[in-house]
Amino acid sequence: MSAVVLIIDDEVQIRRFLQISLEANGYTVHLTETGGEGLLKAAQLHPDLVILDMGLPDMDGLEVLRRLRARTKTPVIILSVRDADIDKVSALDSGADDYLTKPFSMEELMARIRVAQRHALPNHDEDKIFKVGSLEVDLSKRLVTVNGEPIKLSPTEYALLRLMIQHAGKVLTHHQILREVWGPEYVNETHYLRVYFAQLRQKIEVNPALPEIILTESGIGYRLADTISDQLD
Repeated sequence: MSAVVLIIDDEVQIRRFLQISLEANGYTVHLTETGGEGLLKAAQLHPDLVILDMGLPDMDGLEVLRRLRARTKTPVIILSVRDADIDKVSALDSGADDYLTKPFSMEELMARIRVAQRHALPNHDEDKIFKVGSLEVDLSKRLVTVNGEPIKLSPTEYALLRLMIQHAGKVLTHHQILREVWGPEYVNETHYLRVYFAQLRQKIEVNPALPEIILTESGIGYRLADTISDQLD
């Protein structure tokens, strides 16, 4: 059975383009043009993925996103002309899985859809061995190796790496990372991230000055590459 994608976008040309492209890639596509209609369809269809525009005629896309997140963990990818960091951070903090600015390439959207779908699959994190480039992490043994050699991480460095692995391929905002690793009272302490990610990169990257594993999303947060050839940023 093909995966079901719900598109919530008021631009006719975008809807048609997405429908043709996604159906050509084997997806079943449903189209809506308002937030209210999109929420109703989401409740009826239980789609595998939602593509959501931020500027809708009846309500803001953020409100649609919050209502979706109140009742489902279905992956949501934002497509929007809004390209300010604050808009991206607001959407990601509100539960979006990814944010793509219009105009966009279909190849990039398809890559981000695949990442969102992988992230949505059930997994047993503690039994998982994560590999990317020269890095290998055995979560069940809390063992981190680079080029086969064990690497000693501090508890905080390991907590950061484990969180990134659990969300590999997905952008995590500064606030999300701080809340998960340090707690909600530390969500404004962004300097923690600069220090600890710099330390972590020194230990796991071949060239910390040109990181290939932990990628910076400028003004937003960080993303762990799925593969060493990851070019989504």
